[in-house]
Amino acid sequence: MTALRPLIRGVYLPALLFSVGIGAMTPMVVVSATALGASGATAALLAALIPVGHILADLPAGALTSRFGERATMIASSAVAMAALTACALAPNLVVLGAGVLIVGATAAVYGLARQAYLTEVIPPMQRARALSSLGGVGRIGIFVGPFLGAALVLGRPDPAPSYWLAVATSLASALVVWRAAPHEPSRAPARGHTADRPRASIRSVFRDHRAVFLTLGTAVVLVGSMRGARQTVLPLWTESLGYAPAVTSVVFGIAGAVDMLLFYPAGKIMDRMGRLWIAVPSMLVTGLSMLFLPFAETLLTVSIVAVLLGLGNGIGSGVLMTLAADTSPEHGRPQFLGVWRLYSDAGMAAGPLVVSAGAALGSLAAGIGATGGLGLLAVLALWRWVPRWSVHANRSTRRRAGIG
Repeated sequence: MTALRPLIRGVYLPALLFSVGIGAMTPMVVVSATALGASGATAALLAALIPVGHILADLPAGALTSRFGERATMIASSAVAMAALTACALAPNLVVLGAGVLIVGATAAVYGLARQAYLTEVIPPMQRARALSSLGGVGRIGIFVGPFLGAALVLGRPDPAPSYWLAVATSLASALVVWRAAPHEPSRAPARGHTADRPRASIRSVFRDHRAVFLTLGTAVVLVGSMRGARQTVLPLWTESLGYAPAVTSVVFGIAGAVDMLLFYPAGKIMDRMGRLWIAVPSMLVTGLSMLFLPFAETLLTVSIVAVLLGLGNGIGSGVLMTLAADTSPEHGRPQFLGVWRLYSDAGMAAGPLVVSAGAALGSLAAGIGATGGLGLLAVLALWRWVPRWSVHANRSTRRRAGIG
């Protein structure tokens, strides 16, 4: 942990602050939409605009980070997020609320890519997984803590606006921390990867030059993303189908979240010492098998056990996709490469819940959850097949062949 200490102020603290705000506002979107007269389906659609914003902004995020640098991009995205969150708090109708939610999702994607691009650039490869797993971990802590802080502010009030104002405050604090970071700290880093005699790479050229990676390992990225997206959906749906009270559902989901956010640093340390496959494969194997077992869990005890296993599988995989992106990204055009990579991951996260929903729509929620578990096992095979081809840090054997350590 000592090696990451210089990054706390410039990367991890602002990341934590920003994610607390996102966590605080996310549950309130449905509440706000309902208060404005939306049906349940419409309210759910508005909540889904956050990941839609991620997908729409992933490619522009790479271009913006390449052009303006990580520090300016983080500050600008925080400022735009503040404006969008203010619109959500004061929204007079569903159109304004939807636009604000969509923009918040987009700014989260831009902010996240800027942080990831910096760490990919400056962290030595043998410490890369710890740094990126910690980045993923502090984000998960913020998403976990944010709803509780937001709930405390709106307790006993019919108006969800205080949660949005909390998010405005944390976005402002994040921008100020980045702005005040000392010159040697990460948020001062300029744009990299191009010079006067080497022009900035385009997204199209980066995809063309690295299409072999995206068409192979990218498949695993989509599958892992789908498992992560579905994990947030299956537990609430299954506990509701069993007739448990909403409070019980919240506790079960909270247990999974607590386990999830506690494992990021050990996971990163294992990836750095033993290789990426030692975490990537077990993470998806545990998650996939837990999904397959969930339809057979009918008591609160067995559902809770599955929740813990899902949290374990997802928690040990914290940062694994960002680490693999760092391993495979080129020096020239790196932000654009990371933007395409994140698009694959976010598209998978959006598709995962759709698989579960399709099963439920066809009359069998259990079948939808089981199909998602099958995707997890496919992810294991894809990672096992393609990670060693593209990452010299896949395991100790690939490192020895590359003459590393």
